[in-house]
Amino acid sequence: MWTYEHSTETDAAPEAIWRLWADVENWGKWNADIESIEISGPFTAGTEIVMNPAGPEPVRLRVAEARPGEQFVDEARFDGLVLRTVHRLDAGERLRTRVTYRMEITGPAADEAGPEIGPAVTADWPATMAALVERALG
Repeated sequence: MWTYEHSTETDAAPEAIWRLWADVENWGKWNADIESIEISGPFTAGTEIVMNPAGPEPVRLRVAEARPGEQFVDEARFDGLVLRTVHRLDAGERLRTRVTYRMEITGPAADEAGPEIGPAVTADWPATMAALVERALG
């Protein structure tokens, strides 16, 4: 398994972050890597998201878990790998909100493929999270 985690703290309310996460069709407003995105239903477990990043192939995600105000998990599967991203909200210091993204890559070739794929997928997380919390602050 390959893992990576990045967190930031903000004065934005957890509800404000959650509203932005649940508004999937507008993720491109705070995630510069998204050219277009579609969701097949409500923002709940089992719903499919098709994200078109800058690049040739769309990324198909499935919402594996959605606990409003707390966390959601999405999964992408390809070539025997599972790329699982946990998006979590916790209490930070001094009544702040801690926003955490965690990627876990599993599967038979995860030890070899993870170090190649993972850093490419997670490289923009600090900038994406900064844009997310800025937008949540309004």
